[in-house]
Amino acid sequence: MNLFQSILDWKAIKEAHHREKMQSLGKCPDCNGRGFTPAYLEVYSPSFDCSSCEGSGMYSDWERIY
Repeated sequence: MNLFQSILDWKAIKEAHHREKMQSLGKCPDCNGRGFTPAYLEVYSPSFDCSSCEGSGMYSDWERIY
């Protein structure tokens, strides 16, 4: 059980670090500021607007939603 909790703690720290980095850059942490999320299921597939920042790629829009 201790190993499982350690893994969860590591993941939470990693996500917090990523969110802080994206905040300092002004980019959406979910799409890394691209404004879209590519679908890797097929060789060619359309990309979809990031639902977290509504396609803008900005941290302020992401923060408003979350």
